[in-house]
Amino acid sequence: MDVFDLLTMLGGLSLFLFGMSLMGQALERRAGGKLSALLEKITDRPVIGFLTGLGVTAVIQSSSATTVMVVGFVNSGLMTLRQAINVIMGANVGTTVTAWLLSLGDINSGNIFLKLLKPSSFTPILAFLGIIFYMFCKDGKKKDTGMILLGFATLMFGMETMSGAVSGLSKVPAFTNLFIAFRNPILGVLVGALLTGIIQSSSASVGILQALSATGAVTLSAAIPIIMGQNIGTTVTALLSSVGTNKNARRAAIVHLMFNVIGVAVLLTLFCVVRAVFAPAILDEAATRSSIAVAHTIFNILCTAILLPAGGLLEKLAIRMVPDKNTVEKTAELDERLLATPTLALKQSRDIACEMAEHATNALKNSLTAVFALTPELARDVRADEEICDHYEDILGTYLVRLSALRLGVEESEEATALLKSIGDFERISDHAVDIIESAEEMKNKRLSFSPEAKAEFEVLSSAIREILDMSLECYRNQDVTLAAKVEPLEQVIDDLKESMRTRHILRMRGGACKIETGFVLSDLLTGLERTSDHCSNIAGCVIDAAKHNLNLHETLRAARRDSDKFKEDFAEYAEKYALPEHSTAAKDNVGSQVTLNA
Repeated sequence: MDVFDLLTMLGGLSLFLFGMSLMGQALERRAGGKLSALLEKITDRPVIGFLTGLGVTAVIQSSSATTVMVVGFVNSGLMTLRQAINVIMGANVGTTVTAWLLSLGDINSGNIFLKLLKPSSFTPILAFLGIIFYMFCKDGKKKDTGMILLGFATLMFGMETMSGAVSGLSKVPAFTNLFIAFRNPILGVLVGALLTGIIQSSSASVGILQALSATGAVTLSAAIPIIMGQNIGTTVTALLSSVGTNKNARRAAIVHLMFNVIGVAVLLTLFCVVRAVFAPAILDEAATRSSIAVAHTIFNILCTAILLPAGGLLEKLAIRMVPDKNTVEKTAELDERLLATPTLALKQSRDIACEMAEHATNALKNSLTAVFALTPELARDVRADEEICDHYEDILGTYLVRLSALRLGVEESEEATALLKSIGDFERISDHAVDIIESAEEMKNKRLSFSPEAKAEFEVLSSAIREILDMSLECYRNQDVTLAAKVEPLEQVIDDLKESMRTRHILRMRGGACKIETGFVLSDLLTGLERTSDHCSNIAGCVIDAAKHNLNLHETLRAARRDSDKFKEDFAEYAEKYALPEHSTAAKDNVGSQVTLNA
């Protein structure tokens, strides 16, 4: 082996690692929705969690990525520690899929159908199809499919290049002696753990071992301890990702480490006993890609069979190693680890946005109560909810901007945009709640009061505002398009109520029934409530836009007012429900019974 073979080997290794990374990222984007669906079905039942971990890892081709996601889920409260343990065990078995794909290179047959299974036969076809999907398709999902095919083709080409370059090492005595030294099981485990810890992928390190098997110098006796060590090395990624997380997330990373260390300790002892007592001849045979894949799979299945029933014990050990503290620990609201899986990051963002919506709604409702029944507790609650909404807007806005900078599918990009729009509306609703509290405090400090007529009218408007808030929150939480369509007619009725109430109050001031100072306060209240209904309309419009995959909110609202008979029916129903009481003949003559619906 000369310097050019070394350069070829390094190039093949680079292509192999790059292809694996490229394929894994594209698979995560392409399967994001399915990952979210799998996550929602996770229960405390060990088998369900195990199958979920196996399925997710088989799809994204990386147990490290799965365990990092699991740490993020636990840190964010999306998954309990007990659920995480079962998923981690499944991930260890799912990661064996890559080794089996790479073992296809061992196929050697004259049969044309079997020859087509060899990577050297189908990789060019995958690369050709991949470049067509990637360059000539505009759909994001098809582009991701092309990236998956290109990544897999790159991975396989790198594997073949590596194997060809290292084949000459079989004639190098130093290399052969190196693997003779690896027959010391402890040394083999350490080397496997170190290599995997450096490249942070057990699938990649197993692939490198499979490439080295082309030299014929790697025996099964040397390969098996290395494979065991690779399972320990892959825990480094999860341990690093747990830095700065809450205690349950750190416990999940510790469980991953304990699972592999305990499994290696038990099975390495068994391996040493079998080799010493029975000395099976198969252990001295040269390892192949297929035999390495078999050994990798058997090891992970045996580990799971031994420790899956002991999930509760692992949980107790993790709690002992990361004990509870007397201090209250704040749970992270948004976890950056989930940015690697945009669909799941968006799911968590939507959950936080729904919490923000509830705080904004509560703030506005409490402020309406405070107008005529102000207490220090109500004012404090409203301001506390407003501060929470401000905080949520800051962290969600930053998180979603970072998420939008990543490569997202069309649906993910639309959802991120819709979330950015809606959180601004929720924050403004909470701001209006504080404005109403300040108006209520002004009235109390100046000892102002509304006339009985103005109070009765304000109660009508308050009831309409409460209903539009409830509808907006419900349609946003459930993405209910039918309910969202009922928000805009009520918003139009609220606009008309505001104009009617303002006119009526002017007439009362002329007649001396109301003070000018009270009129200023009422004007501020009406403006704040009318703008609140506008924000509710925007929120409902975002729900409708999301369902139609259309981001033109103003066109959606114009179309609803112009074309929908249902809109007119709903408007008439709300106008009747929230009709202002008639207090005087003057008011009736000057205002009229109802403001005409704008065209």
